Amino acid sequence: MSTYISEPGTRLGGRYRLEDRVNASSGWSAWKAIDETLARAVTVLTFAPGFPRITDVVTAARAASRLTDARLAQVFDVEEDWDHAYVVMEWVGGDSLSDLLADGPLDPGQGAEIIEQCAEALAVAHAAGVAHLCLTPESLRWSPGGGVKVTGIGIDAALAGTAAEDPALADTHSLGKLLYAALTAHWPGDDWPGLPPAPEVDGHPRSPRQVRAGVPAALDDVTCQALFQHATDGREPMGSPALFAAALARAAPAPAPRPAVSGQRENFAFRPVSTGQPDSAPWEQYADPAWRETRPRGLSGNRRPRAGAGRTLAAVVVVLVLASAGLGAMLLRHHHSGGTPPGSTQARHHPSASSNPVSVLKPVKADGFDPLSSVAQDGPNENSPQAHFAIDGNPATAWHSQWYTTAKFGSLKSGAGLILDMGKPVSLSSVTVTFGTAPGANVRIELGNDATRSPAALHSFTTVASQKNVSGQVTFPVTSKTTGRYVLIWFTKLPPGGGSFQAAVYDVAVRGTG
Repeated sequence: MSTYISEPGTRLGGRYRLEDRVNASSGWSAWKAIDETLARAVTVLTFAPGFPRITDVVTAARAASRLTDARLAQVFDVEEDWDHAYVVMEWVGGDSLSDLLADGPLDPGQGAEIIEQCAEALAVAHAAGVAHLCLTPESLRWSPGGGVKVTGIGIDAALAGTAAEDPALADTHSLGKLLYAALTAHWPGDDWPGLPPAPEVDGHPRSPRQVRAGVPAALDDVTCQALFQHATDGREPMGSPALFAAALARAAPAPAPRPAVSGQRENFAFRPVSTGQPDSAPWEQYADPAWRETRPRGLSGNRRPRAGAGRTLAAVVVVLVLASAGLGAMLLRHHHSGGTPPGSTQARHHPSASSNPVSVLKPVKADGFDPLSSVAQDGPNENSPQAHFAIDGNPATAWHSQWYTTAKFGSLKSGAGLILDMGKPVSLSSVTVTFGTAPGANVRIELGNDATRSPAALHSFTTVASQKNVSGQVTFPVTSKTTGRYVLIWFTKLPPGGGSFQAAVYDVAVRGTG
């Protein structure tokens, strides 16, 4: 009798008692079973008569059985007789990534930590010549007591008949999808019905920061680089799980602590066996029991203070107390001498300032601005539909320019930008712009009165401030007396971002008169 049509209670190999069918597809079934010899739960795959990929599945299972990383679900036994073939694997409990996302996206630090460990485990597998090739949110499971488990490595792809010309790149792309899902609770594509599809622009998924507020820019960049694999000058492509894991380790913030489950403290101190990889391999550190104790990040949120941290804190407190005492004495002496304390509004009163006060000026509209390309050449006006994110008052949302293959706009043009309509002519005193975290952008602040998409309109603007190699929040002081209705943030060089080159503006604050 074929193992595929076995009923609950059937014993295979004289020791594996089938209990519940937990999954099935055309030609195979997955069972929860009991290994009666070792008295433990296991997963058993059985096959229909004539299932054409039995040899592939058995071969994949044998390859996976050689992997010893504890984050990879283990293969215990393989029977390869054509009519009675089966595969016995570790029974993995806990919640799948789909389960974890049922109530919404994860904390960015927690999500990054889970996906990072998945990537590290896959890096170990790839070093041994084994790829997954079929990663989905159901392939990744998490439990408070056991941590991260990756299931189905090699075997799921053999069952489905999935192959890839570049297995490392294929798994890296899938890791990018899992990270996107963890950060947004959306799936970047239509191949996973368990999550809503990610919103798209120009046929591509929006970046995580455009879908969910609060996603750190560094995580956004890692996700986009893994998903889109844009060619990048001077940077190594993210073409393997090891590179993905290393980039994610650098980018991930400390995760917020999770509450203990069922009154028990969470424990993530699992440590896979060393794989003999070089010491520089990011996953090798898990072989050292002390490493988990000192790691700066962890899902449990428990951290051991660095040596001397208490002494450093005490020294800081002493310095602050002494500084406060000195400031108090200075203010007291100033008060007795009849002076005005520093910082007093009385000391700064200028009657003439009220006649033309400098204030925050609110733009009435924002648009992408690409006057050097026609609609036929380059489509929409430099991602204008996103432009309002730069003036919505929410620093977690952003306008992004289009993607380019080089910092100089792929040799297509000399610049592009974001234009703000102030609603009336204004005179500027400063413009504060919050860019992305990657340095490298050269930016000019321009002021003019013509927002037409044409080279002539661009040439009519006056440069009132400029800076090079900007990143983060930058204030551009303006001394020019030029007036104009439109403020143009004009990029002449782009920073790297998401695997290619792209400008980003998260917030703009305009100050002046008008």
